[in-house]
Amino acid sequence: MIDDPSFLKKYDIKPFGYKKDNNAVIIKTKNERYVLKKRNKDQTDLFLYLKSRNFNHFPIYYNENEDDNYDLYEYIENYCLSDEERALELVNLTSVLHHKTTHYINVSLDDYKIIYEEIDEKLENLTIYYEEINNLIDKEIYMSPSNYLLARNMTKIHALLKFCKEELDNWYELIKNDTKKRVVLTHGNLDLSHLLRNENSYLISWDKSKIDMPIYDFYYFYKNNYKDLEFAYLLNAYESKYPFTDSERKLLFILISLPSKVAFNLSEYENTKLINELLYYIYKTDSIVSPYYSKEETKE
Repeated sequence: MIDDPSFLKKYDIKPFGYKKDNNAVIIKTKNERYVLKKRNKDQTDLFLYLKSRNFNHFPIYYNENEDDNYDLYEYIENYCLSDEERALELVNLTSVLHHKTTHYINVSLDDYKIIYEEIDEKLENLTIYYEEINNLIDKEIYMSPSNYLLARNMTKIHALLKFCKEELDNWYELIKNDTKKRVVLTHGNLDLSHLLRNENSYLISWDKSKIDMPIYDFYYFYKNNYKDLEFAYLLNAYESKYPFTDSERKLLFILISLPSKVAFNLSEYENTKLINELLYYIYKTDSIVSPYYSKEETKE
């Protein structure tokens, strides 16, 4: 279970037992429990930085050597919470992380142009992709159930792509004269399983953390959990503590609105299921994004 027992000896840990827990090993000693994970990168500088910003919502990190093959953490008891309770605590804690690590960096128009061109290329590819599918469906005499489902909603998909393109241009106009960009330390891997909660709350699994715009934590959390959670509520909860700027929110809505390509296979049942999942994502995302634009129209 542990390839290098000398690691435990170095930290004076005498195990009584082991328990596998996903990618980690829980080590039980006479008086303590520890969590051991195979190292991806040294986390020492990260946790020192978080402490310097007065953010201490992570387990104690015991490593003293950057050459260690494992990461060693304190074990934290995790209370049983519903997914909704855990999600709300996760976004609240993320808002604290972003607030405490906020700073501004100098940027040029070229920095924004890279983001613009990357999204614009995705939009062009998606537009061509769905136009080709639409042309193929139009040639069919008898539509398959999956193609019929897609054809009935193709107008919605093209409207969504048009919306994303227009908003991308609007976003670029909004930020093209900005010389400063707000950035934070993003966790980079938000998931319900990466929040530990007892008397306090802790974030774990920091391997993908980096300095970036705050929207990316919410974007990845949404992409990975949109099926199971009510994100309009979670977005409001997050923004009540750490509001996005207009340009940040616009970019977030563009990113989450981008539809994915359908990975068609030979099974008609699976194809219909995949298209249904795509449409579920599109309509659920629209229910989050649309109210913001309705508010703007009301103000006007």
